[in-house]
Amino acid sequence: MNNLRTVSDTKRDFYNHHTRPVNSIFRRVVEELMVEMHLLSVNVDFHYEPIYALGVVTSFNRFMEGYRPERDKASIFDALCQAVGNQPEQYKQDAQWLETMAERVTGQELVSWLSAPRPQDTLGDLYATVAAIAENPKFKYSRLFAIGLYTLLEKADSDLVQDEKRRTEALKQISDGLHLPEEKLQKDLELYRSNLQKMEQVRVVIQDAIEADRKKREKRLQDQNKATTPSSDSQESTPGV
Repeated sequence: MNNLRTVSDTKRDFYNHHTRPVNSIFRRVVEELMVEMHLLSVNVDFHYEPIYALGVVTSFNRFMEGYRPERDKASIFDALCQAVGNQPEQYKQDAQWLETMAERVTGQELVSWLSAPRPQDTLGDLYATVAAIAENPKFKYSRLFAIGLYTLLEKADSDLVQDEKRRTEALKQISDGLHLPEEKLQKDLELYRSNLQKMEQVRVVIQDAIEADRKKREKRLQDQNKATTPSSDSQESTPGV
C-alpha cells in the first residue's frame, strides 16, 4: 500500500494549523512555497540541512513583506513547516545561525571556502554541512537551497551579489566546489531576484492604493463636516431700524 503523502494532505495540514484565511494577494506565494517544500519532503534524496532552512526563511520573509494582518505571518510560517513534518523553530534557529556566521567573513573568503570546504574556526559547524553536500553524489539540489546560498553571500558582502560579473563568477566557483548544477543555480537565482523586484512593485501599488483610499475617506469626512456645520453667513442678522 502506498502511503506517500500528497500535496492535498500537506495543504489540509497547513489549514488545520493556520485556520485564518490567507490574504488573497499573498495566497499564491504561500501555496507555491508549500508545494515546493512538500515535493522536497517526499523525495528520497532530500535531507533537511541549514542552508535549505535559510532559503525557506529568507523566501518567506521577503515575499511576505507587507502582509496584512501582520500578526498572521508567524502562524502561516509555522503552519508551512508543520505541514511537512518539521519544526518551525529549527528553521528559524538554523537560519539565524548561518546569517551570524556569514557576517563574520568577507564575501571572497566565503566564496573561497565554499569552493573548497575545509575546517575553519570562523565558520564552525558549517563545515560538516557543506562537506556532506560536496561528498554526496545524490544531493538533492533545490531552488530553496540556492536562495540559502545566495543569502549567505548577501550577508557576507551585499555589494558582491549586486555586481552581476562578481556574482556569476562566485556562483560558478561554488557550483564547481560543491558539485551543483551551475546553469540551474544561476537561472534559479536570476528568477528569484526578478520575482523580488516584481513583488516590490506590487507592494508599491498596494501602498499607493491604500494611501489613495485613505485620502478619499478623509475628504468624505471633511465634506460631511462642512455639510453639518452651519455657515456664519446663513445665520439671521437683526434688521436695522
